Amino acid sequence: MVYLTRDAIKEDVEEYIRYYNHERLHTTLGDLTPIDYEKLQSQVSYWA
Repeated sequence: MVYLTRDAIKEDVEEYIRYYNHERLHTTLGDLTPIDYEKLQSQVSYWA
């Protein structure tokens, strides 16, 4: 893929980061997204 502008590159990178952190399930995190895992951990540590 060839990008014609920096803005186009930035948009694709931001979209991928959003996907990676909010949609993609990670098997090492118990099939949760990183955001969901982090939320779960903060709830657990709050009650600990």
